[in-house]
Amino acid sequence: MSKVTQIAHPLVLHKLSIIRDKETGSKDFRELVEEVAMLMAYEVTRDFPLEEVEIETPICKTKCKMLAGKKVAIVPILRAGLGMVPGMLKLIPAAKVGHIGLYRDEETLKPVEYFCKLPQDIKEREIIVTDPMLATGGSAIDAINSLKDRGAGNIRLMCLIASPEGIKAVMDAHPDVDIYVADIDEKLNERGYIVPGLGDAGDRLFGTK
Repeated sequence: MSKVTQIAHPLVLHKLSIIRDKETGSKDFRELVEEVAMLMAYEVTRDFPLEEVEIETPICKTKCKMLAGKKVAIVPILRAGLGMVPGMLKLIPAAKVGHIGLYRDEETLKPVEYFCKLPQDIKEREIIVTDPMLATGGSAIDAINSLKDRGAGNIRLMCLIASPEGIKAVMDAHPDVDIYVADIDEKLNERGYIVPGLGDAGDRLFGTK
């Protein structure tokens, strides 16, 4: 069964509170989403395997730990997931970045895929799917389906805020995918939005309505 990890670090929760505030403008919102994603990336990559290597310091040769050749792909769900990528690349600059474009049908609340571009060796990579909001879970489930259809197997989902309903939906659909969130909110409202949430993450990131 998939594991759900809430990254309730004081700095993460502090910045998330400012992100939630309706008075926070797009510039600050973008910067804070990037910062929170970078902080969360520490936990998401905590169990990446290490190998012992020999290096030479200015003093002598020594053995140290480095990542064990693990290749990483960050796959944001367009468009809001893009806001989390720069912070993660600061920690994992060698990661490749794929993109999956989905939009939510306002009538059915179901996601529709319109774009998918992934690294050619996606099957060999440890994949971190990013989306600020895990609401109904539909977009995340479809994005993970798209990745699995293309041969991907090692997938993690990273979100800022999740609803209990969204977490359950992803766990039921993809019990092999671990979920990392900064906070778990109360519920979804009748329109499928997270309460209290932070509004539409894409609109707030890019200043659109």
